[in-house]
Amino acid sequence: MDFGVFNLLQHRDHTKSPHTVLTEALEHTRLAEELGFSRVWFAEHHFSNYSLCPSPLLLCTQAAAMTKKIRVGCAVLILPLHAPARVIAEIALVDAMSGGRLDVGVGSGYQNYEFERLGADLTQNKVMFNEMLDMIERGLREPNFSYDGKYYKQLKTAINMRPVQSPRPPIWVAGKDPNSQRRCARDGYIPFISGGIGGPEELKRQREQVEQCYIDEGKDPATIPLGVLRFACVSDDQSVIDRYVDGARFQKRIANSLRSRKETLVDDYMVAEVPGENEESFEQITKNLLVGDSESVAERICQEIELYRPLHMNIYFAVGDVPHSAVMNSMEQFATKVVPVIEKHFGKPLAEINDVPMPEPLAMAAE
Repeated sequence: MDFGVFNLLQHRDHTKSPHTVLTEALEHTRLAEELGFSRVWFAEHHFSNYSLCPSPLLLCTQAAAMTKKIRVGCAVLILPLHAPARVIAEIALVDAMSGGRLDVGVGSGYQNYEFERLGADLTQNKVMFNEMLDMIERGLREPNFSYDGKYYKQLKTAINMRPVQSPRPPIWVAGKDPNSQRRCARDGYIPFISGGIGGPEELKRQREQVEQCYIDEGKDPATIPLGVLRFACVSDDQSVIDRYVDGARFQKRIANSLRSRKETLVDDYMVAEVPGENEESFEQITKNLLVGDSESVAERICQEIELYRPLHMNIYFAVGDVPHSAVMNSMEQFATKVVPVIEKHFGKPLAEINDVPMPEPLAMAAE
């Protein structure tokens, strides 16, 4: 298994400029490579402070240019918000520019606020997502392709830029939809789940759902290359831990507002923070998340690895308005103190823990 770093580029601190948020995320990228993290991931969202990144592929290009080895990924491209042929060509371009270091995370989206402003229909996002995924496969694999779907039509087209990774970069599919998870089993995609601000039992439940989807498709659930997004903060300073937990709660609150169409925008794009109904207590959220000193975080991660057996854990270090210095310190302690304890606990190098191979892209029927 391995660990990555997730960058949402969230903007909570009104005194900090968007440019500073971006600059800090890129500094996290540079540090992630120095510390030996395997991947850095960038989200896609639009028109609110939930995330300042409208184009994860652009950020992947910059991240690749300033690094040498670390893989760069989209977590995720919201497929129904894109023109298919264009995004296929851009995926190929970024993979080529990164020297074959691109991971393509994809999702169907959930924020109607951004769908409305980009002229997309959220009620049809699942169908559009699957049609787009069909087109990505064909466009990256075949010399030329056409498509005739319910929402997308494509004249015979050749994507003239080709990816370095053959026949395509790895595709990670985010979310809890069992239809998408069954497609992962069928088509060699990587299921990508998140427990949000819930605890490890929520991730265990999701793991069990993925396993059932693999069984339904005649696949061995022991071979699942599971990707997991997890909140984590390593610090000896309780005030930093509390601020991190508050930031995670803040993220959940504004995500719920955007999901339920109850958002109130202030100062142009800042979403007002409103406590959710039946919201867990601050103390319970603290218990749910991987927060604390290096020893306690390492102990809990070892338990979670045994519980839901991830191949990749994507760690969310920068939330809300946690100071940049605290984020950098948390990353450093995670890499230098937490990871060695994990390796000692399992008695093997990190790469050999849950050593499930990444799926090879399946050959097309015509090949």
